[in-house]
Amino acid sequence: MSSREEHLSHSPEETRALGERLGRQLLPGEVVAFSGELGSGKTCMIQGVCAGLEVEDAVNSPTFILINEYAGRAGGRPVSVYHFDLYRLRNQAELEALGAEEYFYGQGICLIEWAERACAALPPRRRQVVLEHCGSQTRRIALKTPSPPPIPRRTIERSV
Repeated sequence: MSSREEHLSHSPEETRALGERLGRQLLPGEVVAFSGELGSGKTCMIQGVCAGLEVEDAVNSPTFILINEYAGRAGGRPVSVYHFDLYRLRNQAELEALGAEEYFYGQGICLIEWAERACAALPPRRRQVVLEHCGSQTRRIALKTPSPPPIPRRTIERSV
């Protein structure tokens, strides 16, 4: 079971503000999967999420290196924020080579653009954000949150 909210954004500023509100709700260990067409506002919303997480660095899409790391704060405590952009991901092996599982099941907060390119690797308990064009500036933004809220502490089980 999950909760779903839908919002209409009429400007990049509104999209960032919605992202900022989401960022203030996140806890260490959470994964947020962003999907939508090129230019739908994924990076813009992630900039807002990072503002809500008190990231002080400039937040840009890490298109050519796949991941950027930022220092942020969640719940008043320091947290690493990992911003993935999987647009140029060639295959799942490339994602595995990046060590994505360590990030997805760690104590940082993962923000993943083009998440549909990593479906099989993503944790089943994650927040999802789907953005779609509804005009030149208008976007429909759907937020899905698993119920109960995501468990903030996760560990990777390894067989010996």
